[in-house]
Amino acid sequence: MKGSFKLGKIADIGIFVHWTFSLLIMFIIFINYRAGQSATQILLSVLFILSLFITVILHELGHALAAKRYHIKTKDITLLPIGGLARLEKIPEKPIEELIVAVAGPLVNISLALITGIFIAIPETSEELMLQLSIGINPNNFFLNFFLVNFWLALFNLIPAFPMDGGRIIRAVLSFKMQRHVATRIAARIGQFIALGFILFGFFTSPVLVFIGIFVIIGAQVEADFTETKFLLKGFKVHDILMKQFPKVDANETIKTAVSLVLDSQSKNFLITEAGIPVGTLNRDQIIMALTKNGENEFIYNVMDRNLVFLDGNSLLENSFEVIQLNKSRLMLVMENNEAAGVLDSENLVEFILINEVKAKITHDKKYR
Repeated sequence: MKGSFKLGKIADIGIFVHWTFSLLIMFIIFINYRAGQSATQILLSVLFILSLFITVILHELGHALAAKRYHIKTKDITLLPIGGLARLEKIPEKPIEELIVAVAGPLVNISLALITGIFIAIPETSEELMLQLSIGINPNNFFLNFFLVNFWLALFNLIPAFPMDGGRIIRAVLSFKMQRHVATRIAARIGQFIALGFILFGFFTSPVLVFIGIFVIIGAQVEADFTETKFLLKGFKVHDILMKQFPKVDANETIKTAVSLVLDSQSKNFLITEAGIPVGTLNRDQIIMALTKNGENEFIYNVMDRNLVFLDGNSLLENSFEVIQLNKSRLMLVMENNEAAGVLDSENLVEFILINEVKAKITHDKKYR
């Protein structure tokens, strides 16, 4: 993630912190200073925030190590002011695997809360508890706050709504009895219903709940659409949708030539070759940017994207979907028998999905007439 700094590695997983995390620390110092807190109390407040983010790392490592058990790598974990983000190579699709990976994170928080609970005195009455929490972070309530935050983090993550762990747990359980895309749709609707409650309640209590509700509604819809799309691609291979007729431009041509091709056709992505060998790609946005900065006489080899993306023509399209999504603006080379059989871009994939959605609807309508 841009703007992130590497802290180190744990279990061969890169740990990063986003620069905006420093803003949170400065904000904590500022509000404590304005409240007239002593230097010791301010330091304890900062240490408490840092301890929470160590907890967040452990939570994400719980997911990562559980995923590693199923040979799924974690690219990295990034600390943000709103929490942590673990980038798994993919989400496990077998129900039992997704269930274990999803549960692993909250289990870390529950374990930390239980361990802390052994060594602290938990107030016996709610009045005593509120009194302890109202005086700010101090040596006497540091671990009590740590215990409570871990408890609430586990509870929050278990809310049955995407993209929280609870949403994935619900989907995994439903997937034991139904197809994954149907389970995802049901889990997403449950989460969105709960999110509406957050938004309505948040209007009268806290804007944070409104933000969480909107975040859940969007996240749930993205997850449902993604899974539905993967289902539509089942049974197809990459070579089923590759383009054999596609525009090529020599790397030694100028941007003027590329501009002419854009204006003279519907093409937005071009394969760049040198002596007939693919050496890069160029899209419409890159052409316009090069034209604006360097003029039409700039050579294509100076502005082309040299990072070629290769797809195996015989691989399942649903397995290649995420790679295609990550390279939306690029033209990808489809290889068969160690030779370039054609190309593929995200626009071609979208057209294929739309056609299959129409075909599926026609088949459904005929079936229930």
